[in-house]
Amino acid sequence: MTLLRFKMVDAALNHRAVDVAAPEGRPSDYFGEKVFNRKAMRKYLNKQTYEALVDTIENGTPLTREVADGIASGMRQWALEHGADHYTHWFQPLTGGTAEKHDAFAEPDGKGGVLEEFSGKLLIQQEPDASSFPNGGIRNTFEARGYSAWDPTSPAFIVDTTLCIPTVFIAYTGEALDYKTPLLRSISAVDKAATEVCRYFDKNVNRVISYLGWEQEYFLVDESLWAARPDLVLTGRTLMGHESAKNQQLEDHYFGAIPLRVIAFMKDLEYECLKLGIPVKTRHNEVAPNQFELAPVYEEVNLANDHNQLLMTVMDKVSRRHHFRVLLHEKPFKGVNGSGKHNNWSLGTDTGVNLLGPGRTTMENLQFITFLVNVVSAVYKHNGLLKASVMSATNAHRLGAHEAPPAIISTFLGAQVSAVLDKIEESRSDEVIRFDAKSVFKMSGISRIPSLFLDNTDRNRTSPFAFTGNRFEFRAVGSSDNCAEAMIVLNSAVASELTEFKREVDMRIEAGAKKEKAIYEVLKNMIKACKPIRFDGNGYSDEWKEEAARRGLDCETVTPVIFKRYLDPETVKMFGDLGIYTEVELEARTEVKWETYVKKIQIEARVLGDLAMNHIVPIASKYESVLLDKAYKLKELGMPSTSDIELIKRIQDHTAAIQQMTIDMIEARKVANKIESMYEKAMAYHDTVEVYFEKIRKHIDRLEEVVDDQLWTLPKYRELLFIK
Repeated sequence: MTLLRFKMVDAALNHRAVDVAAPEGRPSDYFGEKVFNRKAMRKYLNKQTYEALVDTIENGTPLTREVADGIASGMRQWALEHGADHYTHWFQPLTGGTAEKHDAFAEPDGKGGVLEEFSGKLLIQQEPDASSFPNGGIRNTFEARGYSAWDPTSPAFIVDTTLCIPTVFIAYTGEALDYKTPLLRSISAVDKAATEVCRYFDKNVNRVISYLGWEQEYFLVDESLWAARPDLVLTGRTLMGHESAKNQQLEDHYFGAIPLRVIAFMKDLEYECLKLGIPVKTRHNEVAPNQFELAPVYEEVNLANDHNQLLMTVMDKVSRRHHFRVLLHEKPFKGVNGSGKHNNWSLGTDTGVNLLGPGRTTMENLQFITFLVNVVSAVYKHNGLLKASVMSATNAHRLGAHEAPPAIISTFLGAQVSAVLDKIEESRSDEVIRFDAKSVFKMSGISRIPSLFLDNTDRNRTSPFAFTGNRFEFRAVGSSDNCAEAMIVLNSAVASELTEFKREVDMRIEAGAKKEKAIYEVLKNMIKACKPIRFDGNGYSDEWKEEAARRGLDCETVTPVIFKRYLDPETVKMFGDLGIYTEVELEARTEVKWETYVKKIQIEARVLGDLAMNHIVPIASKYESVLLDKAYKLKELGMPSTSDIELIKRIQDHTAAIQQMTIDMIEARKVANKIESMYEKAMAYHDTVEVYFEKIRKHIDRLEEVVDDQLWTLPKYRELLFIK
């Protein structure tokens, strides 16, 4: 192998688990120690200021300037005592990541020294450059002003020596330029709509909370090998590479023993997460080699989303300490499973009721069915929009690839729940609904195993949106995604549906129907109307694709076209009626999506072209020269060289194809770059540029199989995918 590859592989093989100082005490001793949580608030704020802040967090009461100054003073003192020397407004622009600009607490005192200053004004509002972040044309380059504003519902935290204050980010003209602003609006919308429906069943409900439990899948790659793969460094995925003889076909990695280097990384990561108040709970090997998963305890959607965004940053930092690099791309390696970020979503009341959990009484079950059916109906009406919320240039490689849900949104409810809905659809309004929340299941012949409890549904891994007993699991979300986008659409769609449901029920009540009968009749109509979205079978099958089309579900697979669902009249109306997005904001975000798609495909095309022409073709030509020399010498000796000549021809064919297709791809990119309409440009990149990727890769991978291993410069899958 080449000297560089030899050094990189040797470094990877010689890496050992990094010794990390074990945390002192139990997790409960250090959990949230870097968070300005309520425990810290009570200590550093006076009683009046603390109560005012809690009132703002729980009830949305505006803060006075005096209270803001008091909060800032206490927060500053807490931050300084915990080693902070800077502060930042931490926000989530439309890049999909997070952003921060650090300012020092130090202010000149006019006497040759400095004072640690931090006022309520600095806490509440700052001014990042709004034209330098994706904005979809809302801001011109010369119009730079934008504002970040404190979100009191998500506590401040310290990373390294910087106090991070979660904020929203809006343009000078008022439009949202981030994910948090519309997420907060959607949380408020579903709270309002769901609370009004809950009061059919319990007048004491004052608030409905949307919850999120994400499952973060990721790959780890040795840092030295990562550095020798320009495609991994620049795009997050391998644009070429023949699959290893052994990958995941033995299914021996899933839930297997965690490698020592990886467990050291996981322990370090969990320690950092717990200090930041991220309630990490589960860790395990995933299906593909080098693939792992981390999941926390459920939290309110806004905080859970902030924690996931923070986690992705922390993962990157911690992985470097262990000589790893984290890959969050949805499909970093061909031939093995990609990574998702399953979003487990539910609704609960301030009285402690899970609205998506079956009850014990008729009214409890009627409430459960009410919310279940409203969610299913919302998914049916907006299935194309839900798909658009998780679609991207990267997730397109994963969805429908027989390892993740298909790119057709459907709901799985399980046999028991489906049977109940069918019965309601066919029954009289006075029949009783009963659920066995759990069925006892005894394992016959194994006396030492205690009785198990069966949930009222099985699981269906091919379903993009599955009911799993007391929540829905949105499985189509990509591993690199900001969860907020899927949650915004889901919350909004459900809020819209609940609003319409209440209007229909109230009309029947006003016409003289009893409340229970009115609810029942509306549910019957909804169950029948949204039946096409319900599918409990194999979502990977070709038969389902045909059936889904017959049912009228959105079967579009072209990413730029899918983004247009954000501009459908019914989408614009729904978001506008709920106050989530204005039409201008939707147009801007869709423009950003097309632009991001173009840039990602453009980068991949440039990296692929560079590697093909500057790495692969020269390597193949060098080996071809060696073979030609051998063939010539064999001929001089009068010995046969047929096999060598045949191999030379194969190499020539592959290199010629690579060169020609790379030139054609570059020309297609040049043509696409001249298109002004961002949608048309995205379509051109999809139709005329991206189509070359697999074709070029096929020839490169064939060369990798035959070229001398000592000449091949790029680390191979067999080296990348197995941590030693």
